Amino acid sequence: MTAAERASPSKGRGGAFAAILSFATLLLIGILAFSIRLFSVIKYESVIHEFDPYFNYRVTQYLSKAGIYEFWNWFDDRTWYPLGRVIGGTVYPGLTLTAGTMWWVANALNIPLSVETVCVFTAPVFSAFAAWSTYALTKEVKGVGAGLTAAALIAMVPSYISRSVAGSYDNEGVAIFALVFTFYLYLKTLNTGSLFYATLNALAYFYMVCSWGGYTFIINLIPMHVLLCIVTGRYSSRLYIAYVPLVILGTLLAALVPVVGFNAVMTSEHFASFLVFVIIQVVALVHYIKRILTQKAFRVAVAFVLTVGTVSALTLIGVLIALVATSPTKGWSGRSLSLLDPTYASKYIPIIASVSEHQPPTWPSYFMDINILAFLVPAGIIACFLPLSDSSTFVVLYLVTAVYFSGVMVRLMLVLAPAACIMSGIALSEAFGTLTHSIKYQLDLPDPPAPPAVTVDQAASSTPQVSSVTAAADSTKEKSTSEKAKETLRERPVKRNRKKEREIIEKSVEKKAQKKKPPQVLPLEASAVGIVLLLLLGSFYVIHCVWAAAEAYSAPSIVLTSHTADGLHVFDDFREAYAWLSHNTDENDKVASWWDYGYQTTAMANRTVIVDNNTWNNTHIATVGMAMSSPERQAWEIYQSLDVKYVFVIFGGLVGYPSDDINKFLWMVRIGGGVFPHIKEPDYLRDGQYRIDGQATPTMLNSLMYKLSYYRFAEATMDGKGYDRVRRTEIGKKFFKLTHFEEVFTTHHWMVRIYKLKPPKNRLRGKNKRKTKPVSKKSRPTPPTKTSGRRN
Repeated sequence: MTAAERASPSKGRGGAFAAILSFATLLLIGILAFSIRLFSVIKYESVIHEFDPYFNYRVTQYLSKAGIYEFWNWFDDRTWYPLGRVIGGTVYPGLTLTAGTMWWVANALNIPLSVETVCVFTAPVFSAFAAWSTYALTKEVKGVGAGLTAAALIAMVPSYISRSVAGSYDNEGVAIFALVFTFYLYLKTLNTGSLFYATLNALAYFYMVCSWGGYTFIINLIPMHVLLCIVTGRYSSRLYIAYVPLVILGTLLAALVPVVGFNAVMTSEHFASFLVFVIIQVVALVHYIKRILTQKAFRVAVAFVLTVGTVSALTLIGVLIALVATSPTKGWSGRSLSLLDPTYASKYIPIIASVSEHQPPTWPSYFMDINILAFLVPAGIIACFLPLSDSSTFVVLYLVTAVYFSGVMVRLMLVLAPAACIMSGIALSEAFGTLTHSIKYQLDLPDPPAPPAVTVDQAASSTPQVSSVTAAADSTKEKSTSEKAKETLRERPVKRNRKKEREIIEKSVEKKAQKKKPPQVLPLEASAVGIVLLLLLGSFYVIHCVWAAAEAYSAPSIVLTSHTADGLHVFDDFREAYAWLSHNTDENDKVASWWDYGYQTTAMANRTVIVDNNTWNNTHIATVGMAMSSPERQAWEIYQSLDVKYVFVIFGGLVGYPSDDINKFLWMVRIGGGVFPHIKEPDYLRDGQYRIDGQATPTMLNSLMYKLSYYRFAEATMDGKGYDRVRRTEIGKKFFKLTHFEEVFTTHHWMVRIYKLKPPKNRLRGKNKRKTKPVSKKSRPTPPTKTSGRRN
């Protein structure tokens, strides 16, 4: 049996053990990704978080009760009164269908889970799937070690945890998995050239389109990478197979989603993919013609193709310009324009700029959300260029674009997280590989042979002989190699390709010399210190991620807590207010508030709202903003025209809750003023400053928002001065009465204040009788005499 045959069984056993170890590690990473997101359930309770998740939960409830067909045709008359909303055609159904399928499977297996429980744990489950997809993607770029490291990093990264904790039932909970999985299948197709993976890639893209509006990032990033490969001369049939089925099948499938529809081919966000599709067809045609034609015929064909291609491209561009010119935004959506021009939303669409997650991030937020990954990413970029491949260029391009978009909108830090984890995983894997290889090389160095039977003199005399024999053998090999090379050069014609042959021989000799060189290793002590430092760095990352998951991102916005010297205080005012509305108002009553609380009102109080978080009708929201900005009587008339019976505001001046409606009030003014010009922001400012104290403007002090927030506030404070703990000042107008609204409920901590519109006064039919003073008989006029003629 040869040495290779003896080594093959051990190699097979080692490969099987490595596969089992990798599988066990991935399983533990999935458990970690799931369990680290359960702090919200452990510390509080199993409850839906934030605002948008309540709408998704309500839609999932309807889907589970009515079925899929009723879901597609559901017209919701409890939102956007009196307009209503067609849910099936205006919602991304991926999250709802996924949770509904999970609930159906659990019930089919006789696992008694409620819809709410499934919704609460959907995001943690898909975080494990996202970690495994990151492993697969990174493995395609740099191998198993980098993939396992990247999966462990994304399982804990705070930026992803913020959108995937238990109870965060939002689209991003499943969309990040779909994003990473689509990229993995694209790279898998690019590396293998398999049509099977290309078809799976189109299906994964379809799931991403169903799940989140961020699918446009995929359909623009992949064409950018394809164009980069073509420009840099890296075109191949594998690139063609990876891209063309994605555009054709992906676009057809995307058009099946009702919320997307013909936007998949009519909006500017998708035009880049079609342009690159045409370019890759031309490049593929050129490569095909080059293989089957002679050089002269190829030149003629290229000239013809370039002529026809130029005319076709100009025609296509003209058609696109004609289609885009009809749109005032040139075919771009408002959010897309906000990404391309960060100042666009603040200038033209204040409702987008008013959302906190649409604001640019600060530098500390990068350290908070990705921590040490920000310092490891540059090392990962360098490792991707050693060597450079199609897969490594894609992840670098993904990182660069994600960094830009995250710098424009803090919400897109979520898209940056996978790219940062992939790059950091590559960097850590390469660093660990170099350091452990150095230690192994240093420990495996053989000691100089010193047999006990041989004396020192004999050893000294034998060593040169051995070395001389080795040197002679090496010199003989080198001579034979050089002689063969010289003979090859002599045999070939001198005038024909002699220079090329010499370069080929020199390169082969250089490669052999490089193979003979010993590996570059670090000293043993430096390698050990480097591994210890990397382990410490990883420990700090784990500690930060656990703290972020437990303290920063696990608290549900529906239930607030505060730690003081007296202990933990729980503020459950929101659910208290919604419960009051549910039990003390009629089922058909209409409730008005700012749009932030529309989803929660319909889901928890089951009452009809005027506006909600969908923000699809800017005029309707501006009407509510105008009512809040107007004096009491004018606001009452506006709400009466909308058939509103109850109005509530969020107020944090008593307990120090900063996200109240007074702090959002200027956005109400701006949004209302964008539609109704008589509302002007300077009228609510004193010398350019927003104030609620004695220096506040009369317009501000008489606005409905001010009155509903500070009504009886001075009486509630201990000193009677009406000190606002959020604005840190005494209010300007302390004692006043409401004439058209009456307070019906205020929560325990004054965080939610509910008012009822007073009914209009009775009106007499016909002309109103004037009250006159009684007159004496002497001055009383004589009644007119009746005539038989016509009345004058």
